[in-house]
Amino acid sequence: MTCPYLSYHESADGASFDEARAYCEAAERFVQPMRADICNDRFELDHETDCEIYAEHADPGDHESDGDHGEDDS
Repeated sequence: MTCPYLSYHESADGASFDEARAYCEAAERFVQPMRADICNDRFELDHETDCEIYAEHADPGDHESDGDHGEDDS
């Protein structure tokens, strides 16, 4: 699944690009292609666990429970 904060823009600030560029809506900036690889979950990367920008902006309710992680709530 692709990061919900990732989009691609073909222009910005009146300039056009030859190829669409990766833009992070959470960070409000264009990101490098290597960062976009994380956003697109390429190369066995996962934006939910490997991206500090996503982790900082994600709503905890967006994640499905993975079961008990050994934490004691008492």
